[in-house]
Amino acid sequence: LAFATTLADRPLAFRALRANAIGVLVSLGLSIIYALVASPDLGSPEIVARTEVSLGDIALALASGIAGAIAFSSGLAASLVGVMVAVALLPPTVALGLTIGSGQWEAAAGAALLLATNVVCVNLAGVATFVAQGIRPQSWFEAERSRKATRWAISVWTILLLVLAGLILLAQQFQSIDF
Repeated sequence: LAFATTLADRPLAFRALRANAIGVLVSLGLSIIYALVASPDLGSPEIVARTEVSLGDIALALASGIAGAIAFSSGLAASLVGVMVAVALLPPTVALGLTIGSGQWEAAAGAALLLATNVVCVNLAGVATFVAQGIRPQSWFEAERSRKATRWAISVWTILLLVLAGLILLAQQFQSIDF
């Protein structure tokens, strides 16, 4: 999606959005079904770590996005992009499904916040990395359209990141209150 945005390639962007949506929905659906059938232990450190979000998670997701974009543009895409997905996107998606399937709504909210943060950070870092690498269309007409799309995408992803960072701080503040 970040690559498609950088090139202002709408067909590629729609294919990327479709692939991303299918991947998230399949992972989410399977983990919800698993939670309904198997009653997993949601107290394990692996699950808890994906339901509690901190500002440090933003740094990890941004690094994953940078690594994925560099891997994609340097021809190492299959292995490093797979690692990026494994680190940033799949664990919170599965944690979200497990917590939804188990009816743990507060934990599900944390996992959803982490997933949203990771999606935004990966895309923001990806677009920024492609721009820094000088990746753009070859023709001048497409290059101008690409610059506009890139500016728009960076603005939207940055605003979303700021909103999510605010939600993370709010959630941390809420967790520190003793009832």
